[in-house]
Amino acid sequence: MRISEHGYDELANDDLTVIEIIEGIHYAQLIESYPNYPKGESILLLQRDGQGKPVHVVWGIPKGHEKPAVLVTAYRPSLSRWNESFTSRKQK
Repeated sequence: MRISEHGYDELANDDLTVIEIIEGIHYAQLIESYPNYPKGESILLLQRDGQGKPVHVVWGIPKGHEKPAVLVTAYRPSLSRWNESFTSRKQK
């Protein structure tokens, strides 16, 4: 597993820790899949932080590789953009 520079920045912006994200993956829910993303296949997961609050995490595999999994970004989803369960985007 790796964490991108952007991933580290976003974790820090939302006061999230790597440990919270790693531990939360066991309870993750797949929200979206991006099989044709130019940098490599990736997925958006709904995870929880240490207090059980929702966190969206994008994990990817670099194009042309089978590993490592890369934490691309992580953020606290907003109700202004997501439904109450944070599993579907609101229509604009």
